[in-house]
Amino acid sequence: MSAGSNLSVEGLRTHFFTKAGVVKAVDDVSFSLAPGEVMGLVGESGSGKSVTGFSLLGLVDAPGKVVGGRILFKGQDLAAMSDEQRRRMRGSRMAAIFQDPLMTLNPVLRIETQMVETILAHQALPRAEARKRSIAALERVGIPAAEERLSAYPHQFSGGMRQRVCIAIALLNDPDLIIADEPTTALDVTIQAQILHEMRALCAGSGTSLIWITHDLSVVAGLADKICVMYAGRIVERGDVDEVLDRPLHPYTRGLIASLPSRSERGQALYQIPGMTPSLLGLGEGCAFRDRCPRADASCLDSPPERVVSEGRTCRCFHPHEGEPS
Repeated sequence: MSAGSNLSVEGLRTHFFTKAGVVKAVDDVSFSLAPGEVMGLVGESGSGKSVTGFSLLGLVDAPGKVVGGRILFKGQDLAAMSDEQRRRMRGSRMAAIFQDPLMTLNPVLRIETQMVETILAHQALPRAEARKRSIAALERVGIPAAEERLSAYPHQFSGGMRQRVCIAIALLNDPDLIIADEPTTALDVTIQAQILHEMRALCAGSGTSLIWITHDLSVVAGLADKICVMYAGRIVERGDVDEVLDRPLHPYTRGLIASLPSRSERGQALYQIPGMTPSLLGLGEGCAFRDRCPRADASCLDSPPERVVSEGRTCRCFHPHEGEPS
């Protein structure tokens, strides 16, 4: 584990044991996060991003199981903890923000009840003090008339405001790590920009580490310090966000960047990565991207090892784009 890391993940493997076979949803994933650092975890749907987040939180249900690797959180091995210890850690030292706030918030309970109970579940405080903290948390995420809005129900908030409430709940117990799984996907760009700005400021001010799971590279470019690009359950490239986006090494990363609408002229068809994401069921050996890659050859029938390019910069590819701008 790196000195001063909040989180260090080493060789994480999460498999789903189905009747049809074993699905290697997360296969040998490693990264670390320092206090206050923001990491973007990007890739197409089905690449293993969300399962990675659930694995860190200990929320993988059967038939899924974490079968290998280590997760060191503040120096503690999470795999060695009991279910009760993991439960106590979730919501206090580790928090999550999910994509749909209506699935996170209980529709029949007032916001005050949901926020106060989140605090009292982890801290022995007077209810009045917990209520004060709840008001302060709502104010931190920019909700006006916070004390009055405590008595409202989730359906009385707009989509953007509901998501702000979810972020406030995640911040209530001053966690060391927040895992955000595409929390702004359904929001309009103005509200999205406000929430991204607030999250960046909150992490910088509190020392909270943030993993932002998304398929949107433009979001990561303005939010993250570093980026991990996932494909078929593996991190194929990681490094400083500016380095990776300006000079991507892996052909898959270059394909994602080329697919951004902003890179195409008016009237010109958008670039598409050819082919489809492979099924993770019985994926077999070799580079999972080889059938879609313009640089693939016979060497790609073997699995490429993770190659360290420079400090903090790695790539899994036999034929990386060395030094070529995106």
